[in-house]
Amino acid sequence: MSKLEWQQLEYFQTVARLQHMTTAARALSISQPALSRSISRLEKELGVPLFERSGRSIVLSKYGHLFLLRVNRMLAEYQEGIQELDDLLHPEHGEVSLGFLHTLGVQFVPGLIRTYRKDHPAVHFQLHQNNTPNLLNQLVSGEIDMCMAAPRETGQPLEWVELMSQELFVIVPRGHRLADSGPIHLKEIGDEPLISFKLGYGLRKIIDDLLREAGISPKISFEGEEVHTIAGLVAAGLGVAIIPQTKGIDPNEIAFVPVSFPSCSRTIGLAWHKERYLSRTAKQFREFVMEQFKEIE
Repeated sequence: MSKLEWQQLEYFQTVARLQHMTTAARALSISQPALSRSISRLEKELGVPLFERSGRSIVLSKYGHLFLLRVNRMLAEYQEGIQELDDLLHPEHGEVSLGFLHTLGVQFVPGLIRTYRKDHPAVHFQLHQNNTPNLLNQLVSGEIDMCMAAPRETGQPLEWVELMSQELFVIVPRGHRLADSGPIHLKEIGDEPLISFKLGYGLRKIIDDLLREAGISPKISFEGEEVHTIAGLVAAGLGVAIIPQTKGIDPNEIAFVPVSFPSCSRTIGLAWHKERYLSRTAKQFREFVMEQFKEIE
């Protein structure tokens, strides 16, 4: 395949993704007329219209949808081939794209990377903090190599390895009636305003299930996205919450109360895509992570 033909495929893929010729031309750093001519030549060569024009926007035709599936595979194979060759030539100078939950960003992930880089100083990391659903979407799309998140069924060919189980605590402001108590039954917060995570977050589902098991339906006063934000709202006296032990929370403002019933914990695992190429560098880091958590156990 000539360079021009290969460029045509890349141009077609970009136009299909952006569905706007001017925007695509800007993204590709070429003129719009040059991009239009390239797409027209490709359509002429294939003998079918790949796009349907609608004002300033364009959408894929039925032929374009079919062709895009093949083009995506071809370009992905090409990029993976380049990555494989680079891995063979520079196994210690690779890059790992790692996703992880916000709650792991204070303690676990920085420690893992710091320890790993002692023996592999040339390896670079791209880090992505997010909630479990978004991390899994990034994994499926190929944006990240692997992620540390809570297990969740996706219908996608993902591989999971359990790393650890984290205990969850009820947190209350200092001065609260439960602040200095021993382990409590979760029903003891049944009348308290609850500060929880937004719907769709992995911890929100776990918390809702635990509350249901305890037979209570607390009133949710606020919803947040990050543990430290939720802890700050609790410290301000706006309610109680259920979170894992997390560094950076002031023990002079917040009390962590253990729960005797139901058993409050969440599982954290390492996930990667079974059918997507994983570089030698990423595989090496994956093995390192699993070994580190075995030692923690």
